[in-house]
Amino acid sequence: MTLPAPILTSTPLVWREHGAARGLRQIPEETAVALTYGRATYAVMMATPADLEDFAWGFTRNEGLITAADEITACDVVAREIDGEAAIELRLDLAGVREEALWRRQRRLLGATGCGLCGMESLEAALAPLPAIVSDLQLDAGTLAAAMAGLGACQTLNQQTHALHAAAFFAPGRGIVAVREDVGRHNALDKLAGALLRAGIAPASGAVLLTSRVSVEMVQKVARMGCAIVLAVSAPTGLAIRRAERCGITLAAIARADGFEIFTHPARIVIEREAYVA
Repeated sequence: MTLPAPILTSTPLVWREHGAARGLRQIPEETAVALTYGRATYAVMMATPADLEDFAWGFTRNEGLITAADEITACDVVAREIDGEAAIELRLDLAGVREEALWRRQRRLLGATGCGLCGMESLEAALAPLPAIVSDLQLDAGTLAAAMAGLGACQTLNQQTHALHAAAFFAPGRGIVAVREDVGRHNALDKLAGALLRAGIAPASGAVLLTSRVSVEMVQKVARMGCAIVLAVSAPTGLAIRRAERCGITLAAIARADGFEIFTHPARIVIEREAYVA
C-alpha cells in the first residue's frame, strides 16, 4: 500500500446567501501513525502524513529516548490498511543502550490531535523537572516579529488547506531555516525537532516560532530540544508560563502585526525602548 497524500481534494456543497453550489476545497489528511521500537508499539498519534522521518526522530528525541541522531539505527515507514483506512507504522530500532533504557520505562499511550500528555504514567511524570536552559542568546524584537510575520509564506501545506499548525526555527542572520506542518501542534513541533536533529542544527542557536497556543507540553518539548526562545501566535497557559519561568525559557506569545507579549525571561529579547501600555 502506498502512503496517503498529506492533502486531498473535497467537493463540499457550499452555501452562501445567494444560494448553494458544489465547490472545491483542499483539506489536510489525518492518519493514525504508530511509533514502534523493536516492533512493539510505544505510541499512536493522529498526524498529517508528511515529513514522517522528521516526526520519528523528533518524537523520539522529545520523549527522551535518544539524545543524538545516530542513536536511531533504522527507521522504516510502512503503510498499512485497517478497516478501509490508511495507517502508518514508523518502525524504529535504537542503539543497544537506548533500547534497554526504553524498556525500563515502557509505557503505552493513545495520543489524539489535541492532546500532548495522554498516557502519562503518573502526575509526577507529567510534571517532571525540565532541563535548565542557560543561554546568552539575544534577538532583536523587530527581527523576531518580522520572522513571525513571514512564517505564513513558508507554510506550503497550510496555504492550500488553512487548517494546519506550523513550527519553525529562526536562525539569526539566516532567517527561517526549517518549517514543519501538521494537524496537531505537538506533532508539528516534534517534526521540527527531528528536522533540526537530522540536519545537525543546534536549537540553542535560534528561536522556535509557533502558530498555535502555548500549552505546557509545548514548553516541555522546547525545553527538551534545548531552545531558549519561543514565540507563538496565541496565548500561553498559566502552567506553561510557570514552567518556562522555572526552566529558563523566554516565552513570548500573542504575536500580532504590531508586536507581541513577553511572559518570561525578557532579557533575551532586545527592545530599543519601553513604553507603558495600559
